[in-house]
Amino acid sequence: MESPRFDVAVVGAGICGIAAAKFYLDIHPNCKLILLENDASVGGVWNQSRVFDTFYTQSPFGTWEYSDMPMPQPPEEDMFNGVFKAKYTSQYLEDYIDRHMYMGQTIRQRIKFNFGVQRITKGNGGWIISGRDPSGQAVLQSSKLIIASGLTSVPNMPNLPGHERFHNPILHQKDFGQSAILSTSDLENITVLGGAKSAADLVYDCVQAGKRVTWIIRKTGTGPGFFVSAESRVSPRTIYALSTARIITTLSPSLFNADSWWNRFLQRTRMGRKQLAKFWIATDKAVAEAPNFNDRGLEARKNGFQNLKPHTPVMWQNQGAGLINRPNFWDTIAQNVQVYHEDIQELGEGTIRLKTGEDIHCDAILCGTGWIPSLDFFDQGLLAELGIPQAVENYPPDQAKIWKALENDADQEVLDRFPILANPPEHYHTPVTETPYRLYKGIAPLRDDSIAFVGHVLVANYFRVAECQAIWATAYLDGRIKLPPLEQRRKDVALFVAWCRRRYLSNGDRGHWIASEQTGYTDTLFHELGLSSHRRFWLWDAFVPSNKKDLHRVRAEYINKFGQEIGLGSSAEKNGTTGGHHQIRNSSQELSETHPLFKPHQAAGSVRSIHTTSSPSRPSISSTARICASQARSPKSAVSWSWLRKILPRVGR
Repeated sequence: MESPRFDVAVVGAGICGIAAAKFYLDIHPNCKLILLENDASVGGVWNQSRVFDTFYTQSPFGTWEYSDMPMPQPPEEDMFNGVFKAKYTSQYLEDYIDRHMYMGQTIRQRIKFNFGVQRITKGNGGWIISGRDPSGQAVLQSSKLIIASGLTSVPNMPNLPGHERFHNPILHQKDFGQSAILSTSDLENITVLGGAKSAADLVYDCVQAGKRVTWIIRKTGTGPGFFVSAESRVSPRTIYALSTARIITTLSPSLFNADSWWNRFLQRTRMGRKQLAKFWIATDKAVAEAPNFNDRGLEARKNGFQNLKPHTPVMWQNQGAGLINRPNFWDTIAQNVQVYHEDIQELGEGTIRLKTGEDIHCDAILCGTGWIPSLDFFDQGLLAELGIPQAVENYPPDQAKIWKALENDADQEVLDRFPILANPPEHYHTPVTETPYRLYKGIAPLRDDSIAFVGHVLVANYFRVAECQAIWATAYLDGRIKLPPLEQRRKDVALFVAWCRRRYLSNGDRGHWIASEQTGYTDTLFHELGLSSHRRFWLWDAFVPSNKKDLHRVRAEYINKFGQEIGLGSSAEKNGTTGGHHQIRNSSQELSETHPLFKPHQAAGSVRSIHTTSSPSRPSISSTARICASQARSPKSAVSWSWLRKILPRVGR
């Protein structure tokens, strides 16, 4: 049987994959688009099979959703100081794919669930995707490809010598929610591995279930993460506001900040750097206030509680980070958990031996050890060609030489712009075993305009970044972006990689870590597209935190600038949840396909058209700008600046 061919295939139906499919269909409602999802539900790390009752979001309610569809507020008992249980994100995503319909077919109906992609190659004028579903092997073809498999799909399992002798459960956090670890009475002694937020959640949940818990953070690693408590004096909503207000983002040595007099003052003058140092010292003190590592009493010291103190300052983010959304977290850990900062030598029968020689009795091991990117379906040759990570020893030597020269030159430029990055604190640097991502704007390969990667940068809030990347990727795949020459794009990629390594130390080696750059990064994407309706007027633009409302007019502005294929449009739009305007070109007709991967759906006739002319229902860019300005001047659009007045005076003290 001939394999079916699609216009676009999206690999992964998490937050970024859904956003990419949705916006592409907004512009091309007639296209044959399929999403390939390995699990039985959407959401990636937020899907229904992976969340559990005590799993909470990291972002406050109202910020963790797409801009075109609000999330119903969870009940008060399922919220904690603004953050909420992850199960509501899972349900929200399920509702989202049902609410959006194009040519009589919802996004859900375009998803092939339980399809594990095994190999992707180029051929037949496009991409050939081989995989396996419950019915067996399957192959499909696609003219364009969007890789949204993300950074949290494949568990990063630690190498544990002697694991075959252990005979007890060893689980990754991915499988924790569906396991019976907490309810099994025979599993009394639990050991959690890892120093980041996911490990902290596992530790807390096990203690609350009455288990005896040991927490091991390896010595040959970047150490424990820094955690901000949702119970601190600064609420999660204020933390989010601070991290997304453009005036506050200038306090970070960010490549995405404009080269303005203000940023030059802060980053390149002695007086400016002195003020920055005060800000980051104050931030370190604020983060250390809740755990109070040095004054917890004798019992906490015996338990090794001080081993949870981060090894590097907050600004550098050499280790993991997260929002602690559990009540009395630090007291619970200090009083009930034995914490080790040591490497594991081997496992025995029901035991863990540390390199100090100490044996720990253990009934189960839980691994909060993170993830690796899901990219193993590409052949080695394609990895280098596309600019995605591969083992250093497998990278072509001639290409390695070229990139080394470019990145050395870029490194000097980084230090000229950000002198503070020349003197990092003493830290453990994880050995480099893979090449970094080398994607233009974190999305596009340098030499192939038929494929885009979304969700392969690490950020704090994926909903906003997912929407912005989806818009940029659609324009890129449609050839709507006027890209710089290849040599300039190479230099841009080298500059980003060099900056990332300097800015984020070990975490920056992968070339995708932009945890503090969400606002600047999305501004950069829209700037290259020539879109501006997400910006505010004058001081509002600098001081008001970025939020989902910023994106309400972007879709209409995009269509006004680049055009839109004539089609039936989205049912969600008709319900008033999206902006813009679709026209019906001609009546729809049924397309029947015999291959099981393709579900019949309504499509327009053979005539396909791009609508580019202005109409009364679609505002011009100039009128959009006037609307934006008038709303910015309105007192109703302004957010209280009280948080800014409280924070800024501390910086100069």
